[in-house]
Amino acid sequence: MSGLPGLVAVDLEAYARAANARIRYEALDAGESGYTVSKGTGFVITVSSDESPERQRFTVCHEIAHIILELPSVHGELPSWSFAKRDLNEVWCDIFASELLMPYQHFMQKIPEGDPSVESIETLAQAFGASFPAAASRYASLVSFPCAYVTMDREVVRYAGPNAALRRKGIRMAMKCPIPPGSVAKRLRTAGEPGTAIDQVAQDVWLENCEGGYDLWELSRHYRKHDQTISLLWCSEEELPRGEVDRFNRRLSDDEGGLEELTGVLTWEKHGRRR
Repeated sequence: MSGLPGLVAVDLEAYARAANARIRYEALDAGESGYTVSKGTGFVITVSSDESPERQRFTVCHEIAHIILELPSVHGELPSWSFAKRDLNEVWCDIFASELLMPYQHFMQKIPEGDPSVESIETLAQAFGASFPAAASRYASLVSFPCAYVTMDREVVRYAGPNAALRRKGIRMAMKCPIPPGSVAKRLRTAGEPGTAIDQVAQDVWLENCEGGYDLWELSRHYRKHDQTISLLWCSEEELPRGEVDRFNRRLSDDEGGLEELTGVLTWEKHGRRR
């Protein structure tokens, strides 16, 4: 259990036994977090002994995901912490690992009230034996207010995940693009030093098809060693476009209320030609 204080009772050894696997730790090549091999009727998960306890725990869960989902590892030449051009198998196993490491019910019970902060994310990370980025990503996906998690590798946005509250509003976020000017993430990376900062930025710095004149909060952390940056973005419901979108991503105004009420009478209207 890594001896981390306040750790939520997530027993990785129990997970491994359920997957018919055992865990061992040894020194691995730089950039290699772990791997799994079949042995007899079960599996052996080997984890790098040189990485942090938080990283080791995530690696164990990731390798268990490969076993349970029966997805082969496709690491290629990229280190496990890199987000550039990752194979879809590895992405799915990361998602599975997050669910194992930070179970929904336990995590929801631990989320503090109020706006996110560096302290609240660090407390969650410590409680579950997870890294700060993993806890921030899980937090963004589960809170009820508009929130998003962004991962940047060098100067490129590799992943941007708006939560359900943002998706209901039809808000889009760009990926595979440079870190946007005016963002806290851009400021931190330009400084070239590891650090964390929080500030308000204009919504259109990060969010597409949103109304002007509104801000959102950005909590960002830069990791100089791997030149990676993460951001947590959030605002209130009142600071987003009014109305929601239909299944075709068309915005509904407040007075539209969705589809018209069915009356049993068919009406036919002439429409112009589609361009």
